[in-house]
Amino acid sequence: MSTGKTAPSVISVVGSSGVGKTTLIEKLIPELTRRGVRVGTIKHHMHEFEMDRPGKDSWRHRRAGARVSVISSPAQVGITMDVDHDHSPGELLPFFTGVDLVLAEGYKRGDTPKIEVFRPDVHKEPLCKNDARLVALVCDVDVSAGVPRFSPEDIRGLADFLVSRFNLIKSVPDKTRKAAV
Repeated sequence: MSTGKTAPSVISVVGSSGVGKTTLIEKLIPELTRRGVRVGTIKHHMHEFEMDRPGKDSWRHRRAGARVSVISSPAQVGITMDVDHDHSPGELLPFFTGVDLVLAEGYKRGDTPKIEVFRPDVHKEPLCKNDARLVALVCDVDVSAGVPRFSPEDIRGLADFLVSRFNLIKSVPDKTRKAAV
C-alpha cells in the first residue's frame, strides 16, 4: 500500500499507567492490518531495558563494547544501539521503511497527534485534555475533551477514524461490511 509519503504517519497512544494502552494497540493492529495498513509500533520506556538475553552472541558483542549490534535472519532484523538522548518518534522513523502508520505507546509530552486512553478510576481527568495535539479519547465514560470519543471496544470505529485522519488508503477490501443497497 502506498500513500505517496516518504515517512509514515505517527500517532501516540497515551494515558496513565494501567489504563489499557497496550491492550488497545494489540486490538488496533489487526484491525488496521486487515484493512491493508502496514503498522509499526514504538514502545516508549523511560528507563534502561535489556532486549538481548545474557550469554547470547549479540549480548556478548555489546558487552565487549560494540555501540551497535544487529541480529539478522531471513525473517527478522533486530538492532540495539547506544544513544545519547531519548529519541522522539520522528527521529526513529528511518527504522520504519515500508510502514504506513506508527503507533507509539507513550510520548504524552511529545509533539505527535495523540489518542488518550482514559479511565477515571485511575486518573481524575484526561492527562491531555488541554493538549492541542489530542485528536481522540478512548474511554467508557462521558467525558468532554473537544475531540471524538471512542469506547475501548469500538476498535473498528477508531480504525475508521485513523484511516480517515491520516488518509490511509484501503488496499484490502473490508469483507465484513455489507455493501450499501
